[in-house]
Amino acid sequence: MIVPVLRSFDEGKLRAFYLDYLGFVIDWEHRFAPDMPLYLQISRGDWIIHLSEHHGDACPGAALRLSTDRLDALFAEWRAKGYPNARPAIETMPWGCRELTVRDPFGNRLVFTEPLPPAENAL
Repeated sequence: MIVPVLRSFDEGKLRAFYLDYLGFVIDWEHRFAPDMPLYLQISRGDWIIHLSEHHGDACPGAALRLSTDRLDALFAEWRAKGYPNARPAIETMPWGCRELTVRDPFGNRLVFTEPLPPAENAL
């Protein structure tokens, strides 16, 4: 299993985006001391992401592709919740999938992708 590490800078913004908006849950979190940077693991179903405030763990501006077979349901869920800094839309891509892209408050891009059915994916 591959688990990406994304850089974060603000715990409040992290929780508002990943937990409240995208629906991830915290599996565990760690700080070496109360005033030290946060490192945590979040998950939603089979998706697992580590988020780190530690300098040097990751660079802002990363991109992740997360596969799903329920893109329309995710879009409806997120649209109903609303998020002031995101207005994602589903796009059909020429490489045979549909994508829903959102950027987190730290510049990381999450691309939720669903393959097109075989008939729509044929050349």
